[in-house]
Amino acid sequence: MKKINLASIFGALALSASAFVSQATVVEFRTSLGNIQVNLFDQTTPQTVTNFLNYVNSGAYANNVFHRSPPGFVLQGGGFSYSGPIQPSQGFSLDTVQQDAPVMNEPELSNVVGTIAMAKLGNQPNSATSQWFFNLSDNSASLDRQNGGFTVFGQVIGDGMQVVNAIAALPLANLSGPFTQLPIRDYTQTDFSNDLVITDDNLALISDIVVIDPTEITNPQLTPVPNALINAPSNPPNSDGGSGGGSMGGILLLLAGLLVFRKDKSAI
Repeated sequence: MKKINLASIFGALALSASAFVSQATVVEFRTSLGNIQVNLFDQTTPQTVTNFLNYVNSGAYANNVFHRSPPGFVLQGGGFSYSGPIQPSQGFSLDTVQQDAPVMNEPELSNVVGTIAMAKLGNQPNSATSQWFFNLSDNSASLDRQNGGFTVFGQVIGDGMQVVNAIAALPLANLSGPFTQLPIRDYTQTDFSNDLVITDDNLALISDIVVIDPTEITNPQLTPVPNALINAPSNPPNSDGGSGGGSMGGILLLLAGLLVFRKDKSAI
């Protein structure tokens, strides 16, 4: 009988586990409600992190706006920037972030609460460009397989989720187009109807995203959750609510916003 090499087995298991060790760059989102530090998973999702850092280093995220916040689901940004006061009577619009080529999907990690993942177009797994979202809830049951799985490429660290949740708790305004769930401050739908000017003081603004620790080994205590559902044989489960984080309605809202964004982009 052939002997089983236990050392080789344990070595392989250790190697497999090490694939999800968080050796990473750390970036800081500097927002109007506070700073959010995020540990990026350079080793696990290298193409996605490189894509994201290209936008960061080019300054593309300066004065970016959190433009969608489906309650209890996600907080989305990366697509639009503020460049000056907006007169509602002239139509609400924001500058579009210039997009690089789409990045290959890397659905290795799970969309659990506190992670950041790439947004993309419906039925196009490899369509992610500049937009991303923070998971406000455990959205793994839906987003880990939906549309080829949504690529998680980082995790909020420190007290960053307090800031994320504070932004997500802001009132929402329906200003049409991709801005039907726009987080807004000290401004109401009535103000919009009365043509009151919208300024940076009214938006959930990101002044910039900067690299604060470029070393490859950061926060080794983090243990990102592997995506265990991406290769599951059954059909993606449907959720009828519960936490709201994994609801199909929330997914459709996310995809609808992205599809509207694509239409706006193609019209330019």
